[in-house]
Amino acid sequence: MKMTIASALAVATIATGAFADSHAPSGDAAAGEKAFKKCKSCHMIQDADGENIVKGGKTGPNLYGVVGRTAGTYEGFKYGDDIVAAGEGGLVWDEESFVAYVVDPKKFLRAHLGDDKAKSKMTFRLKKGAEDVYAYLASVGPAAE
Repeated sequence: MKMTIASALAVATIATGAFADSHAPSGDAAAGEKAFKKCKSCHMIQDADGENIVKGGKTGPNLYGVVGRTAGTYEGFKYGDDIVAAGEGGLVWDEESFVAYVVDPKKFLRAHLGDDKAKSKMTFRLKKGAEDVYAYLASVGPAAE
């Protein structure tokens, strides 16, 4: 009986670790911090208390807390209609959607919305390192609930 309980606990522990790992960003946060330098001309990372994590531009929305945020919903930022529509349709920024978006924002929105005329205000394409930037944003954002 003791062996059965111990075995069950071991399996539960391994399964819990595998579940947690499957939700952890796949990129390298340190590499993402370096890659974010390309993003900061348009985006800042400023926490809820107004402290700058990365001082950057205001052309794009503040990326603090973007991980898990519904697309097009950062308070006070004027988004384009298509990204707002994507958010209203249920788009929440997870690693897969974030990476696909930053690699080619217009192509992503067109596919996501099923509209070949959809467009994005974000014209920059992050050709490599998107997973790393996502990991960095996850590392400096608020703790997941």
